[in-house]
Amino acid sequence: MRPNRALALDHFVIAAVRNDPMGLAMQDWITLLILTFAGSSVGGMCRYLLSGFVAHRTGERFPVGTMIVNVTGAFAIGLVWLMLPPGELRDFLTFGFLGGYTTVSSFSLNTLTLLQDGQWFHALLNLFGSFLLCLAAVFAGAGVGALLITT
Repeated sequence: MRPNRALALDHFVIAAVRNDPMGLAMQDWITLLILTFAGSSVGGMCRYLLSGFVAHRTGERFPVGTMIVNVTGAFAIGLVWLMLPPGELRDFLTFGFLGGYTTVSSFSLNTLTLLQDGQWFHALLNLFGSFLLCLAAVFAGAGVGALLITT
């Protein structure tokens, strides 16, 4: 089955829009929560390990590790969203693993710390660099997914 290229809303979001947040069967809702919990736990550990590894190698003056995590996560979510049909595996990877792996909160804290330290150039570089790189990465991931589907 070919995934929807329009990046349509997933089934549980559609239920919420209909003012029926429990529009899923209770068993499906519990499964979704368990998948999200398990995936975000693993994703969070991977984020911590990769970000820490990069910070150890490059120093902590600029949050390269957080940027790498967010860009690779953006690429992966574009790829996964396009390649996989709606279902448990896609929910686990997108809402769970990649939701735990990528982090706007760490990115925001890094930017705030740079601003508080008077490092305006690095703060702006982090802000615009992360945004532009993540946007480009999600497009690239979706592009790779589209190529893989057509081959």
